[in-house]
Amino acid sequence: MTPTLSGERYDLAVVGGGVHGATVALFCARAGLRTILFERGSLCREASGVNAGTLTMQMTRVALIPYALQAHAMWASAPEWLGHDVGVVVCDGLSLAFTEGEAELLTYRAGRRREAGAPIELVGPARALEVEPGLSDRVLVAGHCKVDGFANAYLTGLAYRAALIEAGVTLCEQVPVAGVVPDGGGYELDSAAGTVRARRLVLAGGVWLEEMAAWLGLRLPIKVLINQLAVTERIAPVMRTVVGIASGLLSLKQYPHGTVVIGGGWQGRGDRQQGGVELVPDSLIGNMRLACHAIPALRRSRLARAWAGLEAETRDALPAAGPIPGFPDAWICGSVHSGYTSGPFIAKRLADRILERGDPDPLFPIDRLLAPDAGAADPAPVAEAPLS
Repeated sequence: MTPTLSGERYDLAVVGGGVHGATVALFCARAGLRTILFERGSLCREASGVNAGTLTMQMTRVALIPYALQAHAMWASAPEWLGHDVGVVVCDGLSLAFTEGEAELLTYRAGRRREAGAPIELVGPARALEVEPGLSDRVLVAGHCKVDGFANAYLTGLAYRAALIEAGVTLCEQVPVAGVVPDGGGYELDSAAGTVRARRLVLAGGVWLEEMAAWLGLRLPIKVLINQLAVTERIAPVMRTVVGIASGLLSLKQYPHGTVVIGGGWQGRGDRQQGGVELVPDSLIGNMRLACHAIPALRRSRLARAWAGLEAETRDALPAAGPIPGFPDAWICGSVHSGYTSGPFIAKRLADRILERGDPDPLFPIDRLLAPDAGAADPAPVAEAPLS
């Protein structure tokens, strides 16, 4: 049942209930701000709920490594600060190269990430097989990182819901927001539950940040990736690490209950309005073949389900996280590539900025991303970003 909120006033309104929005709302509410969180669907069930849950340095942008290391520690200690378990498994991670071209790419990217602080070392085939006995014997070289792992995306949503309620957040699930306008030192939000006012505002809509920014007359181009993922039936243990490939076309891990989640850069079809609506069979088959090439024992498994999940990406593939220029006490937080890894720490730092405490880290201001012709109707093109 949709609550009736017309006329209510809050210290902070957060629009978007993924990992970023939920984390900002949680820390601000715990600090004493009367907080309301709007989510058009269910908490952590949009982009934050359909990803593979990977927590890795080897697929994280170089500039995000310091944030990802801090966030990984947060994920690993989630029962302590969140108050609830999110099914995190901390384990070793391997990024594989099967060809000379992949080896060259892996060497370059591992070096850049290592310079940024990621504990990644290059290892030969023998050492890679010691780390992961289930590997193919065709590996030429591998990047090995002990700071890796994964979370359970379904448990994450349940944990955040419980934590937010315990913190006193007014949680409005299945309540879309139609618009936001400045209102005399604050903001008025037009929602399905009525019109509310808040002194401070955070837009944390992930792939929907483009539409949210438009509420304030800003053009913030956001690219939408339609990532294909698949999960096997439960099988006997075949791997104990997180496995990827230098090209970015594979993300592979086995959950404690036996299923193996297979993802990577293979794209499906869809858009931000409809979500992931169609898989591309040839790409899905290619992903499965690559998974079996990396872990040969997977050839004996069967797929149980496949789906397409959304991921947001900015023009330069770095986050949109910081104040909204021209709008006092308003911030944006989202569009973090491999955002599940870095999300909690980036969102916590934004909460610190809102609460005016801690180091005044500028995070990733959106000034660099805004299109100059804010009144134009068509979105500006978004360039492909390098993986490094």
